[in-house]
Amino acid sequence: MKDHSILRSARTKSAVELVMHILFIVCGLLAVIAVLFISIYMIASGGPAIAKIGVFKFLFGQIWNPEAGQFGILPFILSSIVATALSILIAVPIGVGAAIFLTYMAGKKTGGIFLFIVELLASIPSVVYGLLGAMLVAPMIFKLQTMLSLPQSGSLLSATIVLVIMILPTIISVSASSLQAVPKTYNDASLALGSSKIQSIFKVLLPAAKSGIIAGIVLGVGRAIGETMAVMMVAGNAAMMPTLLGPVRLLTVGISLEWAYSSGLHREALYGIGLVLFVFIMIINIVLNIILKKGGKKA
Repeated sequence: MKDHSILRSARTKSAVELVMHILFIVCGLLAVIAVLFISIYMIASGGPAIAKIGVFKFLFGQIWNPEAGQFGILPFILSSIVATALSILIAVPIGVGAAIFLTYMAGKKTGGIFLFIVELLASIPSVVYGLLGAMLVAPMIFKLQTMLSLPQSGSLLSATIVLVIMILPTIISVSASSLQAVPKTYNDASLALGSSKIQSIFKVLLPAAKSGIIAGIVLGVGRAIGETMAVMMVAGNAAMMPTLLGPVRLLTVGISLEWAYSSGLHREALYGIGLVLFVFIMIINIVLNIILKKGGKKA
């Protein structure tokens, strides 16, 4: 009787494992199919427009004037790259520093409260950040523009500041979770060998949490380069080559501003912008994954 119950239990367990195994395979395949479908759709929609306009004219043209049949998106590309790069350069040191403080220097209660607040900030809709940027950040930049005898308008600097505020909660939250996952014995062993607390953090704990921190940076990059609404409200949205205090238009904003009244080649060109944006995000993810794997092998 006992042998029968053991056998029945083993069969049940095996059946459950088989069902879960199939379920996981299906979920994985659905994810792969979704990515392939999006890739094919973007290429099929945006590729013909780029071919009609000309790859060089489309990617390196400096004038965007659909009424005159000019579809150069170099200002959009450079504005997106500069805004994303500046926001990441500013946000990463601040975010990682805040994560270190909350994990290793603040008390458990204080760190827990601040992490809860940070997670709440990460869930705030982007339009709210855009409103705050329009009410608080933009007026300060207007004063700076007036002092420098520049016209008051949205600017690359305003967009960068808003992006920094938006991606900081993501970087802080993911970095703090990664640091918390590092075994306490690492820190104890480092301190026992004579390291100071700061040396232990930078030479032992940060390298151990590097994979998670880079994952947080990847998420931050994705949110920065894909943001639309908040940037639209503070960037000025002029199709001009980027300057720090001048109005700019990012790739995502270019699509959302003109989609409603576009048609013909104009609409196809907007699909082309979407394809360029999609390729950019793919390249960034591939590069960061390569860096992550190389870092993992060295470690």
